[in-house]
Amino acid sequence: MNNHKDVLLYQKSLDLVEYIYRLTKAFPAEERFGLTSQLRRSAVSLPSNIAEGAGRRGKKEFIQFLYIGLGSLNEMETQIEISRRLGYVSDITAFSELFLHLKRMLLKLIEKLDSD
Repeated sequence: MNNHKDVLLYQKSLDLVEYIYRLTKAFPAEERFGLTSQLRRSAVSLPSNIAEGAGRRGKKEFIQFLYIGLGSLNEMETQIEISRRLGYVSDITAFSELFLHLKRMLLKLIEKLDSD
């Protein structure tokens, strides 16, 4: 891959990072080293793995990093659900829409790379 920054999936994953940082800004102070930190790390992990995988030598390695990003995305979904259950967020519609969009994009890219 020439430049991961040109990939729509990468750009959308950065949107998710911004969303998560804004969302967690309102979390209780006692969650700073708990759920806030965990959510932010898993959010940052997605574009980081896309970038790292794109910089590797072959498709097989890129696919591996995309799967790691998919794992981070699923981890984030669980952390958002925990945040909702604890009352830190009430409406997760925006997250759910972005999550599903990114998940579809990731799976589609993995499928495309795997079939080439």
